[in-house]
Amino acid sequence: MAFNTLSGRFLGLTIVFVVIAEVLIFVPSVSRFRVDYLETRLDLGQLAALALLATPDEAVSDDLEQELLQTAEVLNVALQRDEVRELVLSSAMPKSVDETFDLRGASATTLMRGAVKTYFTSGNRIIRVIGTTRQGMEGGIEVTLYEAPLRAAMVDYGLRILYLSLAISVATAALLFFAVRRFIVRPIQRVIDHMTAYRDNPEDSSRIIQPGRGSRELVEAETALRDMQLGLTGALRQKERLAALGGAVAKISHGLRNMLTTTQLLADRIESSSDPAVRRTAPKLVNSLARAISLCERTLTFGKVDEPAPEIVVFPLAPLVGEVLENEREASATGRVAFRAEIAGRLAARADPDQLFRVLTNLVRNAAQAIEASGRAGSVTVSAGEGDGRTRIRVADTGPGLPPKARENLFRPFSGGVRQGGTGLGLVIAAELVKGHGGSLPLDETAQEGTTFVVDIPAPK
Repeated sequence: MAFNTLSGRFLGLTIVFVVIAEVLIFVPSVSRFRVDYLETRLDLGQLAALALLATPDEAVSDDLEQELLQTAEVLNVALQRDEVRELVLSSAMPKSVDETFDLRGASATTLMRGAVKTYFTSGNRIIRVIGTTRQGMEGGIEVTLYEAPLRAAMVDYGLRILYLSLAISVATAALLFFAVRRFIVRPIQRVIDHMTAYRDNPEDSSRIIQPGRGSRELVEAETALRDMQLGLTGALRQKERLAALGGAVAKISHGLRNMLTTTQLLADRIESSSDPAVRRTAPKLVNSLARAISLCERTLTFGKVDEPAPEIVVFPLAPLVGEVLENEREASATGRVAFRAEIAGRLAARADPDQLFRVLTNLVRNAAQAIEASGRAGSVTVSAGEGDGRTRIRVADTGPGLPPKARENLFRPFSGGVRQGGTGLGLVIAAELVKGHGGSLPLDETAQEGTTFVVDIPAPK
């Protein structure tokens, strides 16, 4: 439909607004027309009375008197001079006067109210109109007349206003319609066409819009669109290169992991060698191979973009944390790390248990490895609490703290690793998992006395 378009709606609104404006001025206009009509009757009645008074002895025939009244379109004419009221011209009254209107000093509201009443009153009433004489000596004048001719004249005048209003509305709306299409719709359509063409092939730089010379607002919009398209095209090209590079890295990591796994099996046999030097070297070799395999596995995990959405449920938090700490306690190589949980048994979490298990395992393992790398004993404590509609799980250790470089690149892949041989992917993956729960994983504090991370997620409702 035409009114579903911008120019069509503008056309319709223009017509509506013009009609509303005409309606608002219709009543005052009709009121003014009514006053003019009645004042004309008063003037004609006064002229007829003056013609009568100018005759010798003020004597005229009945036929001439009736002709004067018919010319003035009134039934009676009375003059008031020197506080004396005199009926100058008269004819037989078919009935008494129905209503009197005094135009002397009447307010605009009174006049408009009278016009509306005349407009919507049926029948042919007889009305008396009182006014001021405007010819000859000053005084008052009264005339009586039928109301039906007045109403007919007002209706005819109203119809003329209506037709004129419609013509003005249509002409104005048409002009505005073509103006809007020329100066607004056409430039907007140009932007839409460029966006559609760019959508079909965003990597084609020739489809990027070039700002025109139209209005300032449209030029600004086209400039912003061009900047966005340039940035998106560059990002898509970079994404393609990174995707190709990531695919190559994934293939290399997969093959390298298989080779390293085989090498690790062979290294396990070396540990049983009778040569003391070989037995001393074998653990270092096995650890190096384990770190290399871990690097390959983390790289492959990070390269997966099909991480499922979390399946949110409400469950007790203490058992899950206990399982995480028990696993890390058994995996601790040196036994120098103490694992503790400080969680109330009734505290519940609203999350995906498997994903939260991975997040906490990553944080606890990083903390334990940092303590073991320092060469001194320490502890990892997992505590939790609830407040302000959030559940906050704190993982604190007594390790050496994070160095400045690690803090700067904490959540950047392949950049935020703390320990030697680390990839920096663990925290990145953990942060993404927490973000998928509508939460965050900030670094609360880090110093020589230890480091604390907080898993901040929405609390159960």
